[in-house]
Amino acid sequence: MANSFFDLDISFEDEETPDLSKLPAADVKAAIETLPPALRDVAMGILYEKRTMSDVSQALGIRQGELVTRLHRAQLAIGMALMNKRAR
Repeated sequence: MANSFFDLDISFEDEETPDLSKLPAADVKAAIETLPPALRDVAMGILYEKRTMSDVSQALGIRQGELVTRLHRAQLAIGMALMNKRAR
């Protein structure tokens, strides 16, 4: 991977969503791999592989509204996992 940092271009109006931009891609991928499958598939497709929401929702057979919900939950879980890792 040419870029060693993760650049997240998805934003939510919710202020509690962690900002995952500028984090090492390896750290983000490791955190994604710990998620439950429903969240992991969405996060890997959108956040790591940088596929479109339309592409990922079609591949998973879910509506985009559900995809956004899963993505938000995945972002929160990833943020918490990385925060806990750094606190150690």
